[in-house]
Amino acid sequence: MRKSISKIALGGGCHWCTEAVFQSLNGVLKVDQGYVASTGFYTDYSEAVIVHYNPDIIPLAVLIEIHLYTHKSTSDHSFRTKYRSAVYYFSEYQEAIISQIKIDLQPLFKEQLITQILPFASFEASRESLHDYYLKDPDKPFCKRYIQPKLKLLKEKFSSRTSV
Repeated sequence: MRKSISKIALGGGCHWCTEAVFQSLNGVLKVDQGYVASTGFYTDYSEAVIVHYNPDIIPLAVLIEIHLYTHKSTSDHSFRTKYRSAVYYFSEYQEAIISQIKIDLQPLFKEQLITQILPFASFEASRESLHDYYLKDPDKPFCKRYIQPKLKLLKEKFSSRTSV
């Protein structure tokens, strides 16, 4: 039996953090860390990841819910150009599904979600030395301060989905 593979691009916070979160999930096969650009007003690159996953193991709705909980998806802070809160789609079909998922998830949050749903235009990988940032040295001060709290939340809220 051939396994089904889908992909989605996600941005919101530091790509080191986002990479670590999604690398910790059952059903995620690969995470590409780097920078994503969209179209229109969003052609500037922003830190993001491309998540390759098996939808039979982890549905898109769960990936998006995890994404919304593991970055400041309701905060329009001053670093939103570098850390654009977005879900980037690869097809119009995917766009429609993501739009409905966001509507369905909004009641879980007290404040309005600012996460944008944008077309994927291009990707530039980060330097090879930055890939697997958390996995290479989870004891770095940055990892302890920023990534480990996200992984703790992930384990508490989505324990059946994680490998951590």
